[in-house]
Amino acid sequence: MKQRQFFGTDGIRGKVGAGKMTPELALKLGWAAGRVLSRTGTHKVIIGKDTRISGYLFESALEAGLSAAGLDVMLIGPMPTPAVAYLTRTFRAEAGIVISASHNPYYDNGIKFFYTDGSKLDDAVELEIEAELEKPLTCVESHLLGKVSRIDDAAGRYIEYCKSHFPAEQTLSGLKIVVDCAHGATYHIAPSVFKELGAEVVAIGDKPNGLNINDNVGATSTAKICETVLAENADLGIALDGDGDRIMMVNRHGRVIDGDEILYILACDAQKRGVLRGGVVGTLMSNLGLDLALQALDIPFVRSKVGDRYVMELLKEHDWRIGGENSGHILNLDHGTTGDGIVAGILVLAAMRRQNANLEDLTVGITMLPQVLVNVRFEGADDPLTSAEVLAAKVEVEQKLGARGRVLLRKSGTEPLLRVMVEGDDENDVTQFANDIADAVRNLV
Repeated sequence: MKQRQFFGTDGIRGKVGAGKMTPELALKLGWAAGRVLSRTGTHKVIIGKDTRISGYLFESALEAGLSAAGLDVMLIGPMPTPAVAYLTRTFRAEAGIVISASHNPYYDNGIKFFYTDGSKLDDAVELEIEAELEKPLTCVESHLLGKVSRIDDAAGRYIEYCKSHFPAEQTLSGLKIVVDCAHGATYHIAPSVFKELGAEVVAIGDKPNGLNINDNVGATSTAKICETVLAENADLGIALDGDGDRIMMVNRHGRVIDGDEILYILACDAQKRGVLRGGVVGTLMSNLGLDLALQALDIPFVRSKVGDRYVMELLKEHDWRIGGENSGHILNLDHGTTGDGIVAGILVLAAMRRQNANLEDLTVGITMLPQVLVNVRFEGADDPLTSAEVLAAKVEVEQKLGARGRVLLRKSGTEPLLRVMVEGDDENDVTQFANDIADAVRNLV
């Protein structure tokens, strides 16, 4: 299959005003996507965005391109990525578009698409869109141009959708929860969801200004929520990322519960209720502790490439329901078509209520092995994955670890980073080994 030029592992992403993320490309992309994705006859496309300041710019450019292709645009403003997927389904739109760079800083942005059923595009369709980008932009006749409208009750619709995944006979009364919205797209959604289910909510990261998204808050920066859970004597914390498709949780002792442990909780709960279908899909980054814990329960486990789209592919291939990444992308196909941080949190809370347990009780059966991840920039350097020096450092570490650990080197799909992951029994050794490989990469620059 032809290599994609613009689309990465999760849409198109980059620094605003440079490379791929320019107003010109967004205009052409709206037009190209409109031509490829208008198949159902509704001629409607939903656009949502996160809270970064450049969202206004790309929203307008996409509007113009889609209108030129003859599609109507329905704006929902700042909304989580999974909300766009949900609303795309409910409005029977041709497609949904999210303007977001997820966990990246404010000066980056991205554009990603959903089919009419709320699932992400596959490689073949992304290549179709890229082929259209190579053609001259044209415009439909004036009477066929698309119009723009706004869905005023989008937030309320999505709040009710999230609450529908919690058992109707239960409430969160008596629980104090810290909710960190990362100054992102969930700032006006997540606190309301958990309050309306009965919890006492302490909200942080809920005051976006266009520039502070993911800035020392959220699922990728958990120190603040850990401190707040302890200071507030809360029962737990829920940290979301900038576009709301990732979740990290924090127990009452201030310990972070990552995506692997959340997968374990959901799989155990489903098994106890007799509703687990098959096994669990993780990724190459999933902790060996998750694999071992599921083995002890006779729950099958397989690994995909890194990226929730690849987790989804394996879930469909095996006809399983639960999968995700240790970074907090959690998929449960009984509860949605894409990763949803709020819904994943609700499912964990439902398991707590059903089992009359606290968060730490639900993780008793899983022991995470020390795993160190070091991100190394290599922009302007040789390809680190083909460097003899880097590969030699990797082999040396693997020999030292033997059968008690593993090494994974992976390029980021969205940034010029090499992710160096080392896993083993001893945290000090693992840290040293990861830094040894990272130093070999830095020496290339």
